[in-house]
Amino acid sequence: MYVSYIAQIYNNLHGNYAAPLQPFVAGVNCTLWSIYAYFKKDRDWPVFWANFPGIFFSFATFLTCFPW
Repeated sequence: MYVSYIAQIYNNLHGNYAAPLQPFVAGVNCTLWSIYAYFKKDRDWPVFWANFPGIFFSFATFLTCFPW
C-alpha cells in the first residue's frame, strides 16, 4: 500500500505538489503501529513489517510536498 507513494514522491519532485496532511498522518500511524508491534510482550512481526516501510515512504512523501 505504501509503495503507491512512490508516484506521488515523483510528482512532488517534478513540481506537482500534493497535500501534505495525509502522508504525514499515515507516517504517524505507521510509526505508532510499529512501536506497538515491536514492544508488545510477544512481538507481532507481521504488523511490524507491514507498517515499517510506511514510515519511510509516508514521511518521504510528506517532505517532498513542499517546494524547498
